[in-house]
Amino acid sequence: PLKKGRRRRDGALHAGTNANEMVPLKKGSTCALITPFTTDGKIDIPGLEKLIDLHLEAQTDNLCVLGTTAEASVMSMDERALVLSTIVKKAKGKIPLLVGTGTIDPSSVKRNTQQAIDLGADASLVVPPYYVKPPQRGLIRHFTGMADLGMPVILYNVPGRTAVDLSDETIATLAEHDNIVGIKDATGDISRLTSLKKILGKEKSDNFLKYSGDDATTTDFLLEGGDGCISVTANIVPKKMHDMVHAALEGNGDLAMKLNQPLTLLHKKLFVESNPIPCKWAASRLGLIENAYCRPPLDEMDPQYIGAVEEALTAAGLL
Repeated sequence: PLKKGRRRRDGALHAGTNANEMVPLKKGSTCALITPFTTDGKIDIPGLEKLIDLHLEAQTDNLCVLGTTAEASVMSMDERALVLSTIVKKAKGKIPLLVGTGTIDPSSVKRNTQQAIDLGADASLVVPPYYVKPPQRGLIRHFTGMADLGMPVILYNVPGRTAVDLSDETIATLAEHDNIVGIKDATGDISRLTSLKKILGKEKSDNFLKYSGDDATTTDFLLEGGDGCISVTANIVPKKMHDMVHAALEGNGDLAMKLNQPLTLLHKKLFVESNPIPCKWAASRLGLIENAYCRPPLDEMDPQYIGAVEEALTAAGLL
């Protein structure tokens, strides 16, 4: 909730009466949502609304918006507000909304997080400041500062993009904060989940959401005691991802592996170029979005990869 007397940063923006009621994130399949653009690079609002409908119908458990997959690092604050208010209007209360607010400069992360609070999001996904390689004590201060703003925080460990690794000890320290409620682990290393659970202890681990951020290893992550995923693949096969994740969460490992089998190639081929380039091409190929446009410095997919991505879509039963 907003502190009394706090001036809204975006004066003209109001997002309904339920905007400050934060819905708890669920275990299950979270889609790291792409942002559809028009061919001249503007945000495609009807296209975005269509994607929200797709996920509501597919029973996606949470939506992760304005993350890396959404190309949020090349959006202005006004564009972030436009995307967020569109999604809140369409989905608030129907599906928990996790918003990517992390970047390098802590003051920008605070500004992004405050905007997410003001516009009615449910939690923030915060990545360690990338490129600058802060020490662990700097990371503890950074994440604690964001959590103190009053919105639930999911930590995001993705050393391949940030060049800094959140240690298990740091995660355990941060998990003591009431508003730090979970982690997205994109290391692809299942042993990290095992060691984190051990250091947290059973009671703390049971109350700390552990999401896989690596589609290729998600099934194994879930069967090792993870709580769900934040998935790129879920943009393309939301219902199949939901069903696979829930089979694993219900302890039905054989079924989870069987449901994941047709998706294994897709998990791999959606990363033949930087995410979300192949994902947007696949979504466009299936008619989920109008075109595969990515904002610079990204680009549309190199045609040499079309065969590989189509092969993965065929294996998944989509073509």
